[in-house]
Amino acid sequence: MYAIVEIAGQQFKVKKDQKVFVNRLQAEEGKKVDFDNVLLVGDGDKVTVGAPAIDGAQVSAKVLKHLKGDKVIVFKKKRRKGYRVKNGHRQALTEIIIEGIAASGAKPSASKTTKADVSTAPVDKKAAPKAEAPKKEETTQDLSKLTVAELREMAKAKGLTGYSSMKKAELIAALS
Repeated sequence: MYAIVEIAGQQFKVKKDQKVFVNRLQAEEGKKVDFDNVLLVGDGDKVTVGAPAIDGAQVSAKVLKHLKGDKVIVFKKKRRKGYRVKNGHRQALTEIIIEGIAASGAKPSASKTTKADVSTAPVDKKAAPKAEAPKKEETTQDLSKLTVAELREMAKAKGLTGYSSMKKAELIAALS
């Protein structure tokens, strides 16, 4: 069984008992970490792809140690100018070992429950504008009869920014 999981902004293909070097995590050595952003899970011939992530899937890992990566030399030179600069960089890394991959049935994190609450809120708001749709059509017809100066005054009253450089069609679109 393998999974493609997003850890610290990067995607990794991981298996159970695999050691992975990732960007520095804010966890102490020896602590257990869970990653909820699982993008794909493969188990033999069965492959589950998320859109973008799989709900309920989770990869658990243990932090082994924090370390620095190999030194990377950055050398800059401009010929015939006497300009030479040599710099080095060592990336801060965390070594983790994958302890398990749960394809489903994992406990949802607090961030996922808030995302679900946020996604249901706009659905309720969308119901109200559908009832007001005829009013918007009436206001666009009235707005087209107004002058640019009157439209700019309305935009100023609504608190819109950048209305002074807008054309009549843009003002009508912004106000409707």
